[in-house]
Amino acid sequence: MPIDNRKKKINRNVSKKGELSVIPLGGLGEIGKNLTVFKYDDDIIIIDCGLKFPEEDMLGIDFVIPDVEYLIENKEKIRGIFITHGHEDHIGALPFILPRLDVPLYSTRLTAGLIENKMKDAKTSYQPKYREICHGDLIEIGAFSLEFIPVCHSIPDALAISIKTPLGIIVHTGDFKLDPTPIDGIGTDYSSFALLGKEGVLLMLSDSTNIEKEGITPSEKTVGQTFERLFRLYKDRRIVIATFASNLHRAQQVFNTAGRFNRKVMLAGRSMINNVELALDLGYITAPEGLLITPQEAEHMADNRVVVLTTGSQGEPFSGLVLMSRGTHRMLKLGPKDLVIISATPIPGNEKLVSHTVNRLFACGCEVIYERGDEIHVSGHAARDELTIMLSMLKPRYFVPVHGEYRHLVRHAQLAREMGVPPKNVFVMQNGDVLKFKGRSNVSIDGRVQAGAVLVDGIALGEFEGSLLRERRELSENGIVSVAITLNRRFHLVAPIQIQTKGSVFSTEDGGTFKELENAVKMALEQFLRTPGAKPEMLPTEIRRRIRDLYGRISRNYPVIVPLISYVD
Repeated sequence: MPIDNRKKKINRNVSKKGELSVIPLGGLGEIGKNLTVFKYDDDIIIIDCGLKFPEEDMLGIDFVIPDVEYLIENKEKIRGIFITHGHEDHIGALPFILPRLDVPLYSTRLTAGLIENKMKDAKTSYQPKYREICHGDLIEIGAFSLEFIPVCHSIPDALAISIKTPLGIIVHTGDFKLDPTPIDGIGTDYSSFALLGKEGVLLMLSDSTNIEKEGITPSEKTVGQTFERLFRLYKDRRIVIATFASNLHRAQQVFNTAGRFNRKVMLAGRSMINNVELALDLGYITAPEGLLITPQEAEHMADNRVVVLTTGSQGEPFSGLVLMSRGTHRMLKLGPKDLVIISATPIPGNEKLVSHTVNRLFACGCEVIYERGDEIHVSGHAARDELTIMLSMLKPRYFVPVHGEYRHLVRHAQLAREMGVPPKNVFVMQNGDVLKFKGRSNVSIDGRVQAGAVLVDGIALGEFEGSLLRERRELSENGIVSVAITLNRRFHLVAPIQIQTKGSVFSTEDGGTFKELENAVKMALEQFLRTPGAKPEMLPTEIRRRIRDLYGRISRNYPVIVPLISYVD
């Protein structure tokens, strides 16, 4: 993974009369898919490039990424993509978007390693132009000067970004919380934020995820204390812990607790194994020699000597924990001697998947700890009091809440007004809105660019606005009827009509239904032959109409109807 640390110099002749635009293409009114564009005249920089998980009605879709048509149209102006940290909602879209833009990618060492794993998983031949950054670095590029500030989150190397522009300073907090006892000893840098506040912040964009939670987010170390209690209480059981594969601080606490209780740790789930191995290689987490064992070694150890650290905290269909709950995991079979700890809270939209997983685990005979009140998980995002502190330190002139569902943005905007930001200077934006600065005092949402979502099914892309989801929804609700007929050039049948139904309550094995469908097709053909000047492309439409009429009479559910017409001489 070649990394180039060269810094590009700022153009000192940049006019202060230029226009500054802030354009979110994702991450507003939703959890995930974070991507924000900053443009000054002919210079563009991008912060983050993430995905989000599909909603329940997105049948068969793996994940959703931002629509970047605006960036593709302006890619010659893009100076680089800057990544705040290595979570999927900030890096997950890069394998699909970065090759189309082919611009430098700025991130920390750990984040670059996680991105490289994503590129390998996507089996792309594109090699990113990595540029390594560290907190405290200054990158001068185009009309912008960027400084990187360390913040606490649920993954190491998380950054906020200060962007100096000719019109003033923009601060993008990234995802953060104010943890006083961080696992790696690197806390949120209060002093840098306070200094920026004294210098004067033109615009603040701030994480809104936990605005509805009062107080402060508990320290990550509280989870370690919970692990200590549970390991002591369930000392006779094998312990299985499921968490986010990227939550390396949580993995470190599992290692620490397992070592103290003389247990060995087995990793399960490809992403968990890859991420832990990467973090160990780069020195972001540590594990004593011999602590980590293979599945084969775990088989020959007593249950109460083993801890399994796995993926699947969100009920992902092919994750380690879900396969275990179904009894289909190759290495592990769960039963009454197991304690399962789900050390995460469901991402919005994943609640049912997690609930189904928990039910299956109980059916296996396991003891399952999954409730939020058990202190087995803490958020990586700032709660209301921490967001208040950040606003008080930065004292922004203008404020835009980001990274949250729409109600989170509105609540965060209300907090900013309570903290003294003038109401006219607070903007609750939507993806695609253009916040334009025509000077420091002339600021407004001025126009929109194309912004939406692109669906990813495997490695295939499809437009959100297209017919893909509608077609899948119709198939799932009412099934499909295929009609195959063979005609000669005079449009007469030369073979029996072939009809197949899938997913329909009326089967072609039912002789009466089949006869009615066959008669409907014959009537359509007769009507077609009686129509003066009828063209061949009109016949499928007539067949669909006749079959829909039939289904309207017998069921009022309309399946997808696919006429297949062959012609012979």
